[in-house]
Amino acid sequence: MKQRIITGVIAAIGFLTLLYFGGYIFHSLLWVMALIAYDELVRMCKLSRASLPAIVGYMGVAIMVLPWSDGNYALNVNAEVWIWLFMLLLMTATVASKNKVPIDKSSILFFGVVYIGIGFHYMATIRWHEDGLLWTLLIFFCIWITDAGAYFTGWAIGKRPLWPSISPKKTIEGAMGGLALSIALAICFSIIYPELITLERAALLGLLIGIVGQVGDLIQSAYKRTFGVKDSGALLPGHGGVLDRTDSWLIVFPFVYLLLDVI
Repeated sequence: MKQRIITGVIAAIGFLTLLYFGGYIFHSLLWVMALIAYDELVRMCKLSRASLPAIVGYMGVAIMVLPWSDGNYALNVNAEVWIWLFMLLLMTATVASKNKVPIDKSSILFFGVVYIGIGFHYMATIRWHEDGLLWTLLIFFCIWITDAGAYFTGWAIGKRPLWPSISPKKTIEGAMGGLALSIALAICFSIIYPELITLERAALLGLLIGIVGQVGDLIQSAYKRTFGVKDSGALLPGHGGVLDRTDSWLIVFPFVYLLLDVI
């Protein structure tokens, strides 16, 4: 536990410092984190990093995290173009490898390009926004307080399992506690920064981030069970890998940007 706390504090200070500065510094951090996360997925698939499909996947994530049609160095290409292109390249790489990397593994690699690439892309995109620092902090704080609230509420009063076949320690009471704290934090944020978001929209945003963030956590629990691993990696002592720490981020940020249209 001591190691977990020390690692968490150091990582949080470094991450929030770069988040504050934003710009190319923060975007570069996200780019590196995305590649590390994809590398963890490749290793969970028990694939060689040097295999052609894996190399295509690394390229896909590296490009997906860059801006497509906004930002200071935009590529001016629609997202669906990149998604289709890397699907084609991964299928072609499967053929070129003479099925040494079968279609099911290439499908997982393609999933990783979209899941990880788009997730980190929208973390960067939101930070580049005019009020990007406040929006990014609001989203992160709601994610983190949902996790903390779910953990401590579940520990204190949790009795009914939320989804035992995927994550046996999570409880319904914990999930509700996380949602309540996410809503409360978003409302407080609205009170402090009324020009950013109204109370009503903040309450809705807090609710949806709490729900979607916990879904993101369950999604990663599900595929880690499929791969038979407890953690995606060991980069962060006591916390696992980058994928372990960003499971909710990868779902919440695209959801907020694409579906809620609050920014």
